[in-house]
Amino acid sequence: MCGILALIHANGTETSAASELHEALYLLQHRGQDACGIATCASGGKIYQCKGNGMAAKVFRDDGARVSDLPGYMGVGHLRYPTAGSSANAEAQPFYVNSPYGICFAHNGNLINATELKQFLDLEAHRHINTESDSELMVNIFANELNETGKARVNDKDIFAALSRMYTRCVGGWACTAMLAGFGLIGFRDSYGIRPLVLGSRPSDNGPGTDWMMASESVALDQRGFTNVIDILPGQAVIIQKGAAPVFRQVQEPVRYAPDIFEYVYFARPDTVIDGISVQESRERMGYKLADTIQRRLDPAELADIDVVIPIPETSNTSAACVAERLKKPYCQGFVKNRYVFRTFIMPGQKAREKSVRRKLNPMKIKFHGKNVLLVDDSIVRGTTSREIVNMAREAGARKVYFASCAPRITHAHIYGIDLASPSELIAHHRDEESIAKHIGAIKVIYQTLDDLKAACAELSPRPNQEFEVGVFCGSYVTPVEPGYFEHLERVRGETKKLKVMESAREAIANGSAGEEEIRMATNGVEVNEDGQVVAVSGNSSSDGETVNREVTMRNGKRAREGEEESSPPRDRMDISLHNFGDYAQDTHS
Repeated sequence: MCGILALIHANGTETSAASELHEALYLLQHRGQDACGIATCASGGKIYQCKGNGMAAKVFRDDGARVSDLPGYMGVGHLRYPTAGSSANAEAQPFYVNSPYGICFAHNGNLINATELKQFLDLEAHRHINTESDSELMVNIFANELNETGKARVNDKDIFAALSRMYTRCVGGWACTAMLAGFGLIGFRDSYGIRPLVLGSRPSDNGPGTDWMMASESVALDQRGFTNVIDILPGQAVIIQKGAAPVFRQVQEPVRYAPDIFEYVYFARPDTVIDGISVQESRERMGYKLADTIQRRLDPAELADIDVVIPIPETSNTSAACVAERLKKPYCQGFVKNRYVFRTFIMPGQKAREKSVRRKLNPMKIKFHGKNVLLVDDSIVRGTTSREIVNMAREAGARKVYFASCAPRITHAHIYGIDLASPSELIAHHRDEESIAKHIGAIKVIYQTLDDLKAACAELSPRPNQEFEVGVFCGSYVTPVEPGYFEHLERVRGETKKLKVMESAREAIANGSAGEEEIRMATNGVEVNEDGQVVAVSGNSSSDGETVNREVTMRNGKRAREGEEESSPPRDRMDISLHNFGDYAQDTHS
């Protein structure tokens, strides 16, 4: 899951596109905290870029000082939440390729045929891929198809045709914005409508014409004064040139209209509307339906036993209030959230996640002491957060703790851009509700049913028979999944975790909090085991470098030669495509 943006002013002499995109980044910061960036285009087709690891305030500085380095009348923006790939600076977006025509590209989603695409780009298109990001794969596939025109300049028809050919090669879920130097903006969405993308307009405040903006969520458009917001449809693309009206084209026939239901459960802001469905109202209905399930699952004595309903902030606040209303129980905010701690399921290690939960939430003892509480959360992923929260509630004086989830049991991997966890890490993957309750320390755990979750959203849809992508709950995905993909995904996830886990171990040693396993990691290095987990290299492992990077398939899909020693990967890499202000932030802005 990432956040994407694009903006074009009607007046080509405007230089404030970056300023507006920078403001919009903060409105979508919840969609990606790992890295961010902006690329703009000024008169003459000159492209400017600033991107790097960190949140918007870090990359652009708290006062937005670096925005002044990005003149231009149009631009694209991105917020990264890492899925496939690593967390190096080189993988911050937008991506840029100079041939053909100068393309900047922002991508939200995941490609599930990345290995096949790497081979095509290497053996047939002869394009070098420098990172592990599937976003770089996609921009190069698009660039290769666009290059087939053989023209010095392209038009709308050429771009739509190139996109159509790209869609036949790429499999997965995506929403993308792109910018062609001196030409205009492009936006497009996968043919299943899995990832969101909206378009809005407003009158130019600098002469005649209309400004246009695209974003992952409607809230970014609302706050910037854009109205007439519409959803880009499944398989649809739009091209917007300076001073011109958008041109829409169905570049691939829609297969289904199935947005990812996790947008409504957790990721999107409540003041967003996605595909005509209000996130706020969908969460209200989730709460009412969850309350009905609780009434069926608990006997009268257990229901009477509950003194108060308490949400796990913040996503579940709306649903928990509706649960309390339907159950006729008091509702109160029992936890205070520290807003400056990252989402815990993104953390690379179990211990780091457990510690982060306590930094993130603090219980108010007066709300828990001597009471039987019903805690309501949006979902239960690994169970790490839930178990710590139950422990905190008991430490705060709760006599009994019941736990309810607005989402059903998460039993399978997410493959369209949300890296929740490996299946083996999911608490519900191999446990029933009774054993889950025992594991997290609750009296009982009550999950929303999948039918009720779908109904909570579908009842608000302007389309009849609304479908959703719900593969994480049942293993039934809307796109075809090739054999062996899940094994590949586990290996990629493990490789992605390596640097973060190693860095975490080093930091723990530096501050004196390292455990035995972290000391072994820092001393011996790390490896990815058969389950895709990052563990310390065992004492009897080979020391020829193969253990540290065990996988045979190396970067760019190329196979390592037998016996070839692979050195430890660098801690970070800079982007080589453009001079990037973000790469040199500490040196040039100190």
